[in-house]
Amino acid sequence: MVKVTGLEGVVAGETDIGLVDGEKGYLVYRGYWAKELAVTRTYEEVAYLLWNGHLPSAEELERLKSEMAESRQLPGYIRQIIELMPASVPMMLVLQSTVAALGEQENTSWPPALTQAVRLASILPTIIAYRYRTLNGLTPLEPLSELGHAANYLYMLTGEKPTKAHVQALSAYLILCMEHGMNASTFAARVVLSTESDMNAAVAGAIGAMKGPLHGGAPYEVIAMLEDIGTKERAEPWLRKALESGTKIMGFGHRIYKTKDPRAEALQIATQEMIGKDPSFDLALHVEATAIHLLQEYKPGRRLFTNVEFYAAAILKALELSPDIFTPTFTAGRIIGWTAHIMEQAANNRIFRPQSVYTGPMPQNEF
Repeated sequence: MVKVTGLEGVVAGETDIGLVDGEKGYLVYRGYWAKELAVTRTYEEVAYLLWNGHLPSAEELERLKSEMAESRQLPGYIRQIIELMPASVPMMLVLQSTVAALGEQENTSWPPALTQAVRLASILPTIIAYRYRTLNGLTPLEPLSELGHAANYLYMLTGEKPTKAHVQALSAYLILCMEHGMNASTFAARVVLSTESDMNAAVAGAIGAMKGPLHGGAPYEVIAMLEDIGTKERAEPWLRKALESGTKIMGFGHRIYKTKDPRAEALQIATQEMIGKDPSFDLALHVEATAIHLLQEYKPGRRLFTNVEFYAAAILKALELSPDIFTPTFTAGRIIGWTAHIMEQAANNRIFRPQSVYTGPMPQNEF
């Protein structure tokens, strides 16, 4: 008997939200190349696209921006929950708990509505920033309505209005986090919603899946590698030593993409303004070029290209974001895809009820 594990290769549904084709290096959002959207559109525009199926008009975009700005505020009881949680509680568990609690007090009608998706996407960065500043002995900041989504997130974390280059880099990163097919967390969200539970419960389930290191693991190892290399002069000898000892070079190769990760391509374009202005980013680009050259030398014929984790690491390090908010920041992007899938599931819902193969013993007696 063939052992059935992981559901790999099993089609669990149809969607017109996104396409992932690893062989061809495709990542498509609603008929648009994701890598093009990341460098030509804002977070709000791509969120609107994934939620509504088309890019917004100028009027629709302004309305969404206004709705998101109004939806960023934390209710008092959510602030209390965040403050009462021990410092040892990880950020992802804080997100999961507060999203669930928010659903018990706010509109969580069935089927889920777009207004609920807007609320969740808008408030998630505020929760992250509130918890981060509280833990670090800093006064939490109120969101600024005049700032866009990515700029406001950086402001609430740092207390300073960010540069255009940093906003562009973070916006591109968040856009490329939004959607990636029927991944574990998206599937979890659709399974929970299929029971006719509410959107907040489905998102809380998705956050639980994202919390696992096999899914939402942040690019810590890439950053550790870059920090260990330290300077451009050390890059080639460090990488040669690693390759000759059989050590894996982090940030290269991908389970799905067998060509260059389209998300890495987009982030490379989106961060051009940072070249020459941020030493840590310049080092990352030098390490990438050196690693690709050496991988071709040591592993000829292997399709090992830069993946999104490498550029994510370079950007997050350049933005000076704390490692404990890497996965939560990824989550702040993916919330758009989750909520889009949740609404798609609700529109043609049927509860997920797969079969399993029983492999245990049978009773020895007749009953």
